[in-house]
Amino acid sequence: MGAIYRREIGAYFTSGVAYIFLAVFWLISGYFFYGYCLSYATTDMSALFQNMFMICVFLIPLLTMRLFSEEKKQKTEQGLLTAPVSLGEIVFGKYFAALTLYAIAIAMPFLYALILSSYGTVEWGIVFANFLAQLLLGMALISVGALISTLTENQIVAAVLSFVVMLAMYLIDMIANNVTWEWLANVLKSLSFYTRYYSVTCGLFNITTVLFYVSVAVIFNFLTIRVFERRRWS
Repeated sequence: MGAIYRREIGAYFTSGVAYIFLAVFWLISGYFFYGYCLSYATTDMSALFQNMFMICVFLIPLLTMRLFSEEKKQKTEQGLLTAPVSLGEIVFGKYFAALTLYAIAIAMPFLYALILSSYGTVEWGIVFANFLAQLLLGMALISVGALISTLTENQIVAAVLSFVVMLAMYLIDMIANNVTWEWLANVLKSLSFYTRYYSVTCGLFNITTVLFYVSVAVIFNFLTIRVFERRRWS
């Protein structure tokens, strides 16, 4: 898995995807930091963290669109599948490479918190809790994007499909509120990504939030491995 991980990290930076992703992520988060913290002269970063969800929905597809679709397009998928590594090592090597780049991006709010700490008191416990919530959210969304990337060789199609699916996950509460069947609305609300994330930004962090996001990541990575199993033997 280490070789796959290093190969993928290198590919992110040599292709320029890493620089574009980090620059855009930090530019948008910096705009929210100025708009919700500096302009109001407050050390409360909750509004900033609440808007980080949408940044993830827009930008994570940039990370995941090339994970597997590029292998198909460049005709290197069969070589990868016949390499002396397990399918799990291939999938998780690529997955953790994307997650590493994402973790670098979401570390920026710590710098924002340091800036604010020179003007007032910063609730560092909430900052760390929100970082963990963002990391868990990224774990789940990256696994979704990785699975979608296995279904097409076109990176643009993979990015668009990933964005649509992640946007639906963001809007699932709104969808649930417009469903007439109560049982279906309750099911949709139980799958809400944003409600769990929003509760952390308000200072409410519990183990069910961790279990939910980790479970999503495990399930979608498992499905990605199964897709490759079918291709290996087809």
